[in-house]
Amino acid sequence: MNTDPRETVPLYTSENYKPEESIGRLIADVSGRLLSAFDDEMTGMGITGAQWVILMRIANGCGSTAAELCRFSRYDTGSMTRMLDRLEEKGLIRRARSDKDRRVICLELTEAGRDLYPLLPPVAIKVLNAHLRGFTRDELEQFKGFLNRMRANSEQLTEDPASSVQRPSRPGAAV
Repeated sequence: MNTDPRETVPLYTSENYKPEESIGRLIADVSGRLLSAFDDEMTGMGITGAQWVILMRIANGCGSTAAELCRFSRYDTGSMTRMLDRLEEKGLIRRARSDKDRRVICLELTEAGRDLYPLLPPVAIKVLNAHLRGFTRDELEQFKGFLNRMRANSEQLTEDPASSVQRPSRPGAAV
């Protein structure tokens, strides 16, 4: 008997697939609700949930250029430019030419952005705890493990040009 989980039969078939119950739909629904909750929490701070994500990425060194942020967020360059413009207009970020490559524009928090940063993680803590109400620590770790395994499968699909699976072209596209 084969017990390797990578060698199992497909979990979805034309007989059992119901779009409203698919994992893609559930993930997209929860993701949208999380972002909406972030929006609600951020209202008093003058930024949106989407801007929260970008500020956190810049502050944590996970996105120092618009291109890096686009790759992470799956926003197109025009949408990202508009979001960065709004954050710059609010005085939270600045664009600066790289010392190493003058063609590259680096993003950094301004003093106002650095002042706002300590207020950002508590928003995530509040929103995530509200959405994880009733979960145990073990369930949370198991859930994160499942999501990380799905992410690894997704990354493997992008690396395998022979794969017949096409990824959705826009973020949040439920399958």
